[in-house]
Amino acid sequence: MQKKSDPNSKLIAENRQARYHYAIEDDLEAGIVLFGSEVKALRTGQSNIAESYASIEEGELWLINAHIAALSQAGFFGHEERRKRKLLVSRRELARLWSAVGREGMTLVPLKLYFNEKGRVKLKLAIAKGKKLADKRETEAKRDWNREKSRLLKQAA
Repeated sequence: MQKKSDPNSKLIAENRQARYHYAIEDDLEAGIVLFGSEVKALRTGQSNIAESYASIEEGELWLINAHIAALSQAGFFGHEERRKRKLLVSRRELARLWSAVGREGMTLVPLKLYFNEKGRVKLKLAIAKGKKLADKRETEAKRDWNREKSRLLKQAA
């Protein structure tokens, strides 16, 4: 029997360029503290995390420069579109992230913003290292070769 997809779990925003610009070493799921108007804007899909990043400041994890559009219906109780948003992780995960960012060249990059099965907004974060131009070319060459290889195998069969 085919498993039904949960109507509550839904992809909101994805940082598609992250895997091109960074070598992903590890990832984790974090909760995010939002206002009600932000959640309503996310349900309509009005967000962008392509230019955002995560940072550890004063012992807390923050999402910086993420864009969530303001709702016109929110009126006085609206929100700032690019405010800092607190991310929720356990102390053990925060310590692991702190040590990873302490290493040279490591950064915290948001990959996906989505609703989980319970309808809560979650952010998939990655511990990543920036790629050099040669690394980007190598990744592109591997992808092209795999594409060509699958074409050749398809023609042979």
